[in-house]
Amino acid sequence: MAFDKSNFARMSTSANSSIPTLWGYSTADATTVVDGAGYFNNVSGDVQVGDLIMANTSTGGTLASGIYQVSSNASGVVDTNNALVVTATDSD
Repeated sequence: MAFDKSNFARMSTSANSSIPTLWGYSTADATTVVDGAGYFNNVSGDVQVGDLIMANTSTGGTLASGIYQVSSNASGVVDTNNALVVTATDSD
């Protein structure tokens, strides 16, 4: 699949541009696809280096969640760091 802007939204912001913006995103793409260079190019005009993207992804149909940091955004090419994977245990 490819990035779908309709599943991407600003979750928080600040009037101070040095404070990162928090974005939310949901996709059936695998985590390894989402953290590839260029995946978020369609929002290169919105995101800045240091912004955080909280994303629900899918690996083989299994929900995964992660936090991606925008590491570069130059000439319309956005790259994020590998996801900080969020894991949780439901013991009930």
